[in-house]
Amino acid sequence: MPRPRTTPVRGPRYGAAVAFVRCRGLPRAAGTALLVAVAATAFAGRRVALPEFRYLVDFSVPVAEVVPFAHAVVLATTLFSPMADLERTSAQPMRRHRAVYLVGLLALALALSALPLLAGAGGEVTAAAARNVVGHLGLAMISARLFGSGLAWLLPMGVFGPTLLLGVSGDNTPEPWAWSLHPATDSTAAVVAAALWLTGACAAATGQPRRTDQAERD
Repeated sequence: MPRPRTTPVRGPRYGAAVAFVRCRGLPRAAGTALLVAVAATAFAGRRVALPEFRYLVDFSVPVAEVVPFAHAVVLATTLFSPMADLERTSAQPMRRHRAVYLVGLLALALALSALPLLAGAGGEVTAAAARNVVGHLGLAMISARLFGSGLAWLLPMGVFGPTLLLGVSGDNTPEPWAWSLHPATDSTAAVVAAALWLTGACAAATGQPRRTDQAERD
């Protein structure tokens, strides 16, 4: 007599992790970020000329160092949970889950930033791209905590825009505050990026998940 087929049952922890990720829309956001990364890989050899408004300069950065801004903003939108009320009343501590999720989000962002390596981008360019995605993701997490994940782009854009327009000095070198334009060997820029991520991670892990203030009131 043939034995009946049994469907493997997912463990409760595995199922909870899948639900935690899916309710935040990570698969869709990751797919969007992957498309951006593939496009960046196709143009890995190109450079972006910065339109400096104050001086006549000839300064450009590789496309791979600019694209991490988009990765950070897209992935930061997944900090919102449509089940925020249930998470607040959960019997399990959600801070730990959010902290693990943020580390996973960082790993995904770093992997996407490293994709141009496949098209021949150098190690220094990839290291600068990794630093930039860390810093911009930190800014996006801070913005999501302050204004809601629907406005996760606000602080990164507030830094990214002035950096592109005003971040180069008259001697054709990056301004000290324009950390994302500095070479990968600049330790100060790396410290700034790490500090931004740590600040954003603390804010996102300890704060209540929400999308916008309006959504929270509704």
